[in-house]
Amino acid sequence: MNIDPKQCHVEEALEIVVGKWKPIILLNLLKYGTLRFNELKRSVPNITQKMLTKHLRELEEEDIITRMVYPQVPPKVEYSITEYGRSLEPILEAMHEWGTKHQNRKRTKSVR
Repeated sequence: MNIDPKQCHVEEALEIVVGKWKPIILLNLLKYGTLRFNELKRSVPNITQKMLTKHLRELEEEDIITRMVYPQVPPKVEYSITEYGRSLEPILEAMHEWGTKHQNRKRTKSVR
């Protein structure tokens, strides 16, 4: 590995994507494109409105997602992933693959 641990930026990357719900939010936006707030809430099981709002704001601050507000009554708000946010797709896929392998490994070990 060619990464100097003294100059490692993994922690910075983790601050953006780590959280119980952020990866699920991102995967939904990557898979389904633009989604309204309630569509996102339904697609993320057991998330509270407060937590979804918090995570969406954090992702928006980092330019990972965009928030589009339409001036109508009732208000319409849509979220979509930015081009910059799309660069996380291979990372999330790799994390999913590793998580699947790890889960299978744990299962195999517990059967023994």
